[in-house]
Amino acid sequence: MADQISTDVRRSLIALATLNFFLADARDGLGPFLDGFLATHGWQPFTLGVVATVGGILGMIATPFFGALVDASDHKRTLIIIPVLLVTAMALWTLATPNNFSVFGGQSATAIVGAVIGPALMGLTLGLVGERRFTDQVSRNEFWNHAGNVFSLAAIYLGSMYFGLNGVVGLMVMTAAAAILATLAIDPRHIDNRVARGMNTHGADEGPSGFSVLTHSKGLILLALVLMIFHFGNAPISRLIAQNFSIQLGSPFRTTAITTGVSQVAMIVVALAAPRLISRFGLASIFIVGLMALPIRGAIAGSFSNFAAIYPVQILDGIGAGLIGIATPLAAERILSGTGRFNVGLGAIMTVQGIGASSSNLVAGWLTDKGGYSLAYWVHGGVAALALVLFIFGRKAIAPPLKREQAATG
Repeated sequence: MADQISTDVRRSLIALATLNFFLADARDGLGPFLDGFLATHGWQPFTLGVVATVGGILGMIATPFFGALVDASDHKRTLIIIPVLLVTAMALWTLATPNNFSVFGGQSATAIVGAVIGPALMGLTLGLVGERRFTDQVSRNEFWNHAGNVFSLAAIYLGSMYFGLNGVVGLMVMTAAAAILATLAIDPRHIDNRVARGMNTHGADEGPSGFSVLTHSKGLILLALVLMIFHFGNAPISRLIAQNFSIQLGSPFRTTAITTGVSQVAMIVVALAAPRLISRFGLASIFIVGLMALPIRGAIAGSFSNFAAIYPVQILDGIGAGLIGIATPLAAERILSGTGRFNVGLGAIMTVQGIGASSSNLVAGWLTDKGGYSLAYWVHGGVAALALVLFIFGRKAIAPPLKREQAATG
């Protein structure tokens, strides 16, 4: 791609920013509000863990297949629009009738169709900007995504305060519509589908590598294992905080809006700083900082039970999850550069990390039932330290320098 961005392409990038802003609310349905909402309707922590686990398992099974679909498809906008419509419909169903059928059915369907959005968005982004601008654009995507989350949380806080459940429903419909319009505003002619799947810009006759490249890549395997352990530790903590304080304060939507909003504001700062931090200190250093944040977070959450503790706990969530969320697709793109298997590789990584996240929900629910929320925080924060150790030993394979950086220093 040329160094100068044309006016037409810039319009597509503005539409991409708008998509990320509204997709923050449209891609996950009820998202962080689900646990607080169901907890106030009598659902127990272990049952909520089962709901999250079932959805997680279905989503992780579907993700690599959807990654392969994204690699092969020239219709990446469609692979965002259809899931947004279905996820919104499932969330509205759950809100209207929060029974076993709607909750388990709706969340299962949400997990399956929602699994395509992540690979589709990353493929679309890479196809628009190319490898050279990918780091900066992923950070911009994350900035607008977290900004959209903060906007959504504030809107849900106010909407639920003044209009109750109707305010939440209205917001979900509006953000889904806005996300779809933004997707349609991206000109498909600006998406290089060859680049979007991780192929080199040269060598027009070169085809994609075989799928065996995924299983023979040491870096990809180590990255997947690190993320599996990290998400086993990280996934349940915000859910448990939402359950705990929603019950204590009796206000699921407003309580979750505050707790989640703190982490999202921290993620905005992280997204702004990430490109410079990566350029200055390298991708491996960003991984180390992100992985270190989680054990500290678990220790603070396990030591303090008052509501004020959520501020340092959720700020650390923003730092840890924010940095890991940016670093993961960048590492996958570097590892798989030139293979033509970027999206299916990213999907495979998301599947393995989903194993950690899904299994953690059952463990966290069991720990909470047995020893309270504090025990679950300590255990999950402690387990996450293993991810840091594994990364340190495998960092050269997991976060290699860009190929152009290797050529410059070679």
